Amino acid sequence: MKTAKYPFIISLLLMTMVSMKASAQDINFSQFYDLPVLRNPALSGLFDGDMRFCSGYRNQWQSVTVPYRTIALSGEFKKVVSRNTGDFVTFGFQLTNDVAGDSKLTRTQALPVINYHKSLSSAKNMYLSAAFMGGPVMSHFDPTQLRFDDQYMGGTFSAANPTHQTFTKTGLTYWDPSVGLSFSNEAGENTTYYIGVGLFHFTNPKVSFQQQNDFKLNRKYVLNFGLTSKTSDADRLVVYADLFKQGGAAQAQGGLMYKHDLVQTDDDQAISISGGLFYRLNDAVIPVVKLDYYKMSFGATYDINVSKLVPASQMRGGLEVTMTYKAFSPNHISDEVYRTRCPRFF
Repeated sequence: MKTAKYPFIISLLLMTMVSMKASAQDINFSQFYDLPVLRNPALSGLFDGDMRFCSGYRNQWQSVTVPYRTIALSGEFKKVVSRNTGDFVTFGFQLTNDVAGDSKLTRTQALPVINYHKSLSSAKNMYLSAAFMGGPVMSHFDPTQLRFDDQYMGGTFSAANPTHQTFTKTGLTYWDPSVGLSFSNEAGENTTYYIGVGLFHFTNPKVSFQQQNDFKLNRKYVLNFGLTSKTSDADRLVVYADLFKQGGAAQAQGGLMYKHDLVQTDDDQAISISGGLFYRLNDAVIPVVKLDYYKMSFGATYDINVSKLVPASQMRGGLEVTMTYKAFSPNHISDEVYRTRCPRFF
């Protein structure tokens, strides 16, 4: 096996993408690579296999305030359009539930996605993918858990004290569409990469609980990059990076992992360990460990907070764990042509 060479442009891209001011308005996971639809709907289906399920749990800011807890579940299923051309379609879904703050502000997303992968080469895995995602988002809060100035009497708060603050509406449902494009390709026999662009919330859905307000969700523009390259028969380097821009804020995140195979049989039957480090600009340094055990994967990260909250957080950000199942369907286990023609990524 030849050792892969990594062009300088990869390092330059990562440095550029983490050089912008970071801030976010949407749900984001530190193990973002395992929940690709949250990055860009056009990244769904870029994996070895016919189906993939991923679940994630995130517990953040417990050292500072009422913890923010996020749960996610995603699924992806591939269907061949034409074996002659290599085209195929990915059907998927993304479910999330996020609970934040004293008021238990809750947001639940149910987002189906469809991604068409068009083969651009008969000789190698070169694909252009176009995706659409859209579905309902349900949000609500509990006003009884909030404290207002007029409930303090003589400097003492009591929930029994009346308040002039009234809420005619504590729940909201809106429809949230997104689109994306990605290009995936091979660079030599050992390296695969992709580049993606996407647009979230392109209808600017209204997200205000009160009719008199006209708060709308800003469009979010995304740029994604990923690369995996074998450095030996049992090892490979994996690089991920994202850049998000939403309203007047931007967020950059990226990093790398090194994967080592402990047991090798075939693509979906192996035991591997991975370790690496990610960085979310002006927010967190994120060590990551991952175990691939045949068709299952288990990942864990911990955000080491480096933002302006350090005096309060004492650098304690949040724990995150993921579990993934990935497999070929019985109809394709012996179909080596299909496996070769499918875009593949770690």
